[in-house]
Amino acid sequence: MPKNESEITIEIGNLPGISARSDALKSYTGEDGEVATPVPGGKLHRCIAVSFCLLCILQAALNISLRLALSFQQNSLTEEREELKRQLNDYAFQQNSLTEEREELKRQLNDYASQQNSLTRERDELKRKLNDFANYAQQGWVYFSDSFYYISSIKKTWQGSRDDCLHRGADLIIINSKEEQVFTRQFEKIMWIGLTDRETEARWEWVDRTLLTTSFWYPGEPNNYIGRNEDCVETWYYNDDNSWNDVVCENQNFWICEKKMAL
Repeated sequence: MPKNESEITIEIGNLPGISARSDALKSYTGEDGEVATPVPGGKLHRCIAVSFCLLCILQAALNISLRLALSFQQNSLTEEREELKRQLNDYAFQQNSLTEEREELKRQLNDYASQQNSLTRERDELKRKLNDFANYAQQGWVYFSDSFYYISSIKKTWQGSRDDCLHRGADLIIINSKEEQVFTRQFEKIMWIGLTDRETEARWEWVDRTLLTTSFWYPGEPNNYIGRNEDCVETWYYNDDNSWNDVVCENQNFWICEKKMAL
């Protein structure tokens, strides 16, 4: 065969009825004599363009969907976090409330225990006082104005009288008021009281070392009568409001002890 027979090109552009189709179709025969498949060039480009647009749209839709999903998930996580924080705050508030309630209950319990201890001590003190009252009353002591008084039935010196009072857990009487002075006069006895100036002349002190402030001296007393060293005091003129008299401490007299015991 002639060489040009292997490369035959068919012109179909001018054939009647298919002029529009001929612009898009071409064919050729290869070197081995095979005829190549016609290639629709314009349509392929359009398909590729459409496919690319669809892919872009699909990618955009996917991006939007992913963003919406992520946003929704983020909002959901944020709400869950806020809810957990709220619950945590509620638990913390409840914990603080329970702690405060516990501390208040502990404080009340301590108060009740303190009151109980105070009442117990008060009860024990009252029982002790009751026993003391009964004991002193049985021994002949007389109660007056927050004190018990013991009036002796024998006579001793001033110091001997005081020693007896101290042995009884008391001391010679200290007269601080008009009412107490009137109380001593009712026994109508000459009795030692707890007043002396033995340490310093004319410095009258009670047995508790307090200085004399309120006195009930008989007129003219104290006087160290006829030069005697009269350093101790007795209730001599008990018929008078002012009954005190200073005498020699070695004289023998009844005496009156005082034991402070307030109710």
